[in-house]
Amino acid sequence: MRRLSRGLAPLFLAGLAACAQLEPRPDLPVETAIPAAGGSKVDRLIAPAEARHPGESAFRLLNEGPEAFVVRAHSAKLAGRSLDVQTYIWHGDLTGAYLARQLLDAADRGVKVRLLVDDMDARAKNAGFAALAEHPNIAVRMFNPFASRKGTMSMVGEGLTSFGRINHRMHNKTWIADNRIAIVGGRNLGDEYFGASDEVNFVDLDFAMIGPIVRDASASFDKYWNSPAAYPMEVLDPAGVSPDTLERLRGRLADGLADATKSRYADILRADDAVRRLVAGDWPMDWTGKYYFASDDPLKAMMPDQDPGRSVVAQKLVALVQSMHTELTVISPYFVPGEEVTTSWVKSVEAGKRVRVLTNSLIANDVAAVHGGYARYRERLVEGGVQVWELKPLAGSDVQSSLFGSSGASLHTKSLVVDGRTLFVGSYNLDPRSTWLNCEQGVIVESAALAQQLEAIFAEQTAPQRAWQVTQVDDELRWSDGTETFDRDPKASAWQRFQAWITRVLHLDAQL
Repeated sequence: MRRLSRGLAPLFLAGLAACAQLEPRPDLPVETAIPAAGGSKVDRLIAPAEARHPGESAFRLLNEGPEAFVVRAHSAKLAGRSLDVQTYIWHGDLTGAYLARQLLDAADRGVKVRLLVDDMDARAKNAGFAALAEHPNIAVRMFNPFASRKGTMSMVGEGLTSFGRINHRMHNKTWIADNRIAIVGGRNLGDEYFGASDEVNFVDLDFAMIGPIVRDASASFDKYWNSPAAYPMEVLDPAGVSPDTLERLRGRLADGLADATKSRYADILRADDAVRRLVAGDWPMDWTGKYYFASDDPLKAMMPDQDPGRSVVAQKLVALVQSMHTELTVISPYFVPGEEVTTSWVKSVEAGKRVRVLTNSLIANDVAAVHGGYARYRERLVEGGVQVWELKPLAGSDVQSSLFGSSGASLHTKSLVVDGRTLFVGSYNLDPRSTWLNCEQGVIVESAALAQQLEAIFAEQTAPQRAWQVTQVDDELRWSDGTETFDRDPKASAWQRFQAWITRVLHLDAQL
């Protein structure tokens, strides 16, 4: 048996090496967003408000999952021209299937739909995306796709032989209806992002936006859509793009729609006060002319390593934080500050400024490896006067953590506030992966009212019932909520501690 095993090993490795390789994308005509006009229901709702605020855009923080879900679903129902959707993850669960059905219904009535999805998660749902691409009004593209479309071993083999390419992902999240309203932030599309999971739900945040900022979001979408890294489903899986697959998908989505209307989540939506106000048209937004839409180059992975221009989002955030006069408030679920940021923030505190951070605790973090990277800098931050809180797992949850995969977490918000007047909301985590490996985006807005709202969210999430504050007592870290005090990561299992420890010891920060 040993001889057979040794003989098979080279054949096995050769098989992996022979896995399908991604060919260059065919030349395709450049496509751009359909311009805003005046004929749709969305136009009639938004155009008059835009006309009253020339040169300004309006923003609303979507903090609660049900409201964030309904804004997407409602805008899809009202759209008359176009729907452009860009996401890192799209689950086929209750909310994910419902949103897919809304896009299919919109396409049936003539709306042009473009879906751009990162292929790391989407490959497992290849059949559904290929089926949607059969519709004449729906175009589907995969960002940085795998050449192989099914099979675990082929995926592993391609990952091994093309790791340098596969390791770079598109983390952006955008939802745009009729080039009039856009939703940008941290949420992917699935139950745990909209407060619909029976297990663990993410604490997350989006910006809903109207005005010229929407056209900026559309320009970013177009840049990614036309990138050589975005492959049409017809190229990746021509056999899967067929009338039969579309009809089967229609049947599944119809069954899912019937289930959704009878679900517990539907009852939650009907009872939610924010949702009722939204449907009734009572939906206040804050207008300002001071904003900036930042997005990385879709070919970021092709730029030289450590090129400062590689991350547009990181550059803008560095400049924003460096402009701080009095205080910085940060919410980041996957937080690996690194030497430079750690030193800078400690110096800011020494200069009399206040720096506060909320991140996940080890037990609440679905990627224990990231927590290990963060832990390398935690003691220096706390010792240097940076105020740190770690979010507890949601009440009644059973958070399962894996080394490099997501299986549930509590905090997913990526945002910050500078001097109580300028805020950022987007997809960018304060970690090396967001800076150097993944494509990211976000919005910077100067608005005291919005900044105060985000500060209120921070205060709510760092309250003792939601978070432990990390302090230092006798040169040792302590975690406390005012009732209990711990001398190591609270309530974490031995396995979670080991995963965090091994990442910390091996210095895997660059991959986090």
